[in-house]
Amino acid sequence: MNTAQIETLCCDLGPNAAEDVVCRAMEELALRLCIIEQQADAGPRRDMHKGLKALAAIADQIGLSTLSRVAHDVMACIEYGDRVAEAATLARLARTGERSLTELWDISAFSL
Repeated sequence: MNTAQIETLCCDLGPNAAEDVVCRAMEELALRLCIIEQQADAGPRRDMHKGLKALAAIADQIGLSTLSRVAHDVMACIEYGDRVAEAATLARLARTGERSLTELWDISAFSL
């Protein structure tokens, strides 16, 4: 996690607005992770790719660079058509997403 990104948001927007941005981003990330999981089971890969791209952008906005990188890794698996690597990378995305959101929640509860 890049805490400097959250500090930048606080400086640019003020603590209250930064907290709103982070909270909305956390909600959106949690929702997108669930949707991506559903799409992995039955959805078109094009839609999943779009969702991953949006997830990566949101993660970058609030300093979750590892989550963003893993989302890009899943996109690469989709682009290459490698379903085995895609499944493994999706599992890593779920673990990373859960860990990132928990870490962000812990930080935002005390520092924003």
